[in-house]
Order: sequence, then structure tokens, then C-alpha cells
Amino acid sequence: MEHDALAVVAGLVVAAAPGARALVAVDGAGGSGKTTFAAHLAERVRQRRPVLVVHADDFLAPPHVRHARGRYSPEGFWLDAYDVPALVRDVLDPLGPGGDGRYRPTRDDGLAAPGVALVAPPAAVVLVEGTFLLRDGLADRWDVAVHLDVPLAEATRRMAAREGRAPDDPVWERYAGAQRLYARAAHPRGRATVVVDTTDVTAPRVCALRTPGPRATGGTLGRA
Repeated sequence: MEHDALAVVAGLVVAAAPGARALVAVDGAGGSGKTTFAAHLAERVRQRRPVLVVHADDFLAPPHVRHARGRYSPEGFWLDAYDVPALVRDVLDPLGPGGDGRYRPTRDDGLAAPGVALVAPPAAVVLVEGTFLLRDGLADRWDVAVHLDVPLAEATRRMAAREGRAPDDPVWERYAGAQRLYARAAHPRGRATVVVDTTDVTAPRVCALRTPGPRATGGTLGRA
């Protein structure tokens, strides 16, 4: 199998939904390298198709919703952190099959006038990078689904360094516990079109590849 993970994924993405918009998930835990991988992937894809990047973190639920089960609750982060209906309404529906292409890349918080809707080109690749993107209700939305796989301990170490917080801060167990709940409920490795090991962020490696079906949840999984 080709060792250049970005080339492998870019090839899948460019070929997805020919003549129409393609919805692509870049899924993974915080600290897995989603934002960086999506940016590099966009550079590769842009050479052959229009591309836009949407960040799921721009659809976080308000704090009183995110922390309703407790500030350090793993279940609260897994179930309540994201305003999934807003992501579907403002991005996935308008950019998916039958949509008019008019989308809003950030959540309307109700505190200001909604932003002007943007219009995606008819054959654009839409990269959505974020956490929990292969959960029930979203998994069948993607033409290609990429799952970035990294040990939780390494992801937590990266987040602690990035945020300047102690590695034993209880907030990290909230995040790690939520990822364990997600893995048990959604089995993202099994739902992904391609699984990329980002333990070494400088050399991402394809470790599982699914032959794409009509949507990301179809096809046959192989191992690198």
C-alpha cells in the first residue's frame, strides 16, 4: 500500500461524488492532528477540485449545555459538546445531495445577526474536521470518512502541551473518557473509509482502507 497517507486520502477524496459536492469527514480525538491533516489534505485536493474546510469546533454547544452534566463529565462531552443539529442544518444538508450549496460555516449563537450564507461551488470537496463525526446520525453522511488514530495518552499529552495545562488536570479525563464512550458507541475505526495512524504527526500512515461504497459506511476493509 502507498506510504504517503495524504496521497492515498487525496486520491479517494478527488474521486468521490464526481460532478457533485463531496462531503468528507476528518475525524479524530483532540490532539490527533485533525486540523493540520485537513489543511494539508486541502492543499492536495485543491490542485484538482474546489475545496472548503469546515471546523466542527465552530459548532460547539453553549457552555450551559456542554457542562450540564458536570464540568468534568465524560458523558457530557460525548453527548453535549457539539450542536449536531446546527451542523446538519447549516452545513451537511445544504452541501449534501439535493442541497442548494448555501451554507453557514459557524454556529448561530443567537447573540448577533446570523452571518451571510456562503455558496459552495457545485463540485466542491467539503472537508469537515472534528471530533465524533462518525457517530450515529452523521456516519452515513460522508462520501469519504477519514479517522485519525492515535493513542489517547499521546493525544492527551499534545493537548496539555498546546493548552499549557498540567497533564493531570481533570479536564483531560473528561476528554479521554468521552473518546472511550465514542469508540464503544460508534466504532469509528470500523465506519471510516480510511484509518490513518498519526502517532508520528510528521509521517501519518494508512493502517486500514475500505473500498468506498455509495457512502463511507459501505465497502470492504483491508489492512496496510
